[in-house]
Amino acid sequence: MKRLLAITVMVLMVSGGAAWAAQYGAPKAWKTKPSGVISGVVIGPDDKPVPRAAITYQSSAGDEPHAVHSDSHGHFTITKLRTDNYDLRASANGVFSEWQKNFPVTSGKTSDITLHLIYAKAMPKSSGKSAKKN
Repeated sequence: MKRLLAITVMVLMVSGGAAWAAQYGAPKAWKTKPSGVISGVVIGPDDKPVPRAAITYQSSAGDEPHAVHSDSHGHFTITKLRTDNYDLRASANGVFSEWQKNFPVTSGKTSDITLHLIYAKAMPKSSGKSAKKN
């Protein structure tokens, strides 16, 4: 008897919650998670992909700044983004791209972008050690 009562209460709660959500809209916690994606590549001043470049991004309103790195072929993917406009910039070895402002992202879709590093005729060589003095 107690089990039947418990099941009945649960069914009423679920059906009542569904009816409330249909009438008043689902609470934020019930809505789908962000699923927009930015996929891209970083190209250096020498027109070659830049491995391990840093890509800085944030919503155009300045919210939630983050960074990712490109892979060994200069490609990167940013996932779980809300529908919004984003500002992006890449950098590597002291060379930067222009800010790409108001880049649109829609939840459920992938947006592609190419970031070009500028302000140098060639990519500086990165080395872990200082140059020797003569």
